[in-house]
Amino acid sequence: MANEDLTKLKIDKSQAAFSGKKRKKTVFVVVAILVILIIGIALFRDMLLPAVEVEATTVGEVYPSQTLALLNASGYVVAQRKAAVASKVTGRLVAISVEEGDVVKKGDVIARLENEDVAASQKQASANLEASRAELERAKAELYDAKINLDRQKDLVAKDYVSRLEYDSADARHKKALASVASAEAAVRAYAAALHGAEVAVGYTFIRAPFDAVVLTKDADVGDIVTPIGAAELAKAAVVTIADMDSLLVEADVSESNLKQVKAGEPCEIQLDAFPGLRLRGEVHMIVPTADRTKASVMVKVKFLDKDKRILPEMSAKVAFLERTLKPEELKPRVAVNSSAIVTRSNRKSVFLISDKTAIETPVSTGEQLGDMTEILAGVKPGDRIILKPVGSVRNRARVKIAGE
Repeated sequence: MANEDLTKLKIDKSQAAFSGKKRKKTVFVVVAILVILIIGIALFRDMLLPAVEVEATTVGEVYPSQTLALLNASGYVVAQRKAAVASKVTGRLVAISVEEGDVVKKGDVIARLENEDVAASQKQASANLEASRAELERAKAELYDAKINLDRQKDLVAKDYVSRLEYDSADARHKKALASVASAEAAVRAYAAALHGAEVAVGYTFIRAPFDAVVLTKDADVGDIVTPIGAAELAKAAVVTIADMDSLLVEADVSESNLKQVKAGEPCEIQLDAFPGLRLRGEVHMIVPTADRTKASVMVKVKFLDKDKRILPEMSAKVAFLERTLKPEELKPRVAVNSSAIVTRSNRKSVFLISDKTAIETPVSTGEQLGDMTEILAGVKPGDRIILKPVGSVRNRARVKIAGE
């Protein structure tokens, strides 16, 4: 009986192993449920909480010159040397050798008028000149012969070998030869002048560039009648309009009340409306000594220190009058944000980047202070949207709603 009782006291190992496995499985299930609950709470917490309404701003590029501007004005690019090239004579246009945008040098032929009549007159004048020169040579030969004969008769009459009548005849012949030479020389000069006049007339049929320039507009075409007056019906007064691109200035209107901030030689920065990203160095060329009473402004002319082929006459431009000349490193834009968008926590600066209506706290590295903007060296890039003036309720990964959207 005692042995039977001891046998009954043996531990059932298979049942114990089953109980351990069951206990581990239960713990695993509990842990999994807790994890799911935590994740669920984390996922739905922001969904259950209302989105924080915030103001948004964009990371942009700022030029240091914007903080040095004393005054801003708007105006237009104007060529100070501009001409409507026309002909001095009336005629039909038979050729034009330029188009808009072509570069011409002083003296280049731009167009040509029909000139057969004046060309014929030039040839006739040239022939007359050649004939008069030949006549001059004949008169000189006659004078040479008359001079020799006069000298001979002078010796003979001194020795009484010939009569005084023969000597007088030789002297008269010599004087006639002198007069013939003088007349021939005058004729040569007259025909030379006539030839020059004919050449000038032919030259007037070639319309040439008066200075180095760029063709702005073509105002006439082949077949048009060109006249210096342009009063005739369908007649054209100008063939092309050209401008010296080296004479381009910005003519800006400055209010009389702000004129005290402008002086000749003052550094400026010019921005063309057609190319917002293009900023060019400039300088006050002159202040026009008269005011416009209708606008209560004075015209200020600003010259370009930086040349660019994209600058064209009549472009609209903005001029910033600067308190000092820009340094070379200040000519390039810098990434910057509004200073109120930067949060400082534990000596670490960051901004809240807006991504898919969620605020993402992003550390940034800052540089110089540019007015109310702060330079960003690293962390965000131009075009990124960030929260302006993040309030205490804004936290990392919080849902946000942009005001006005």
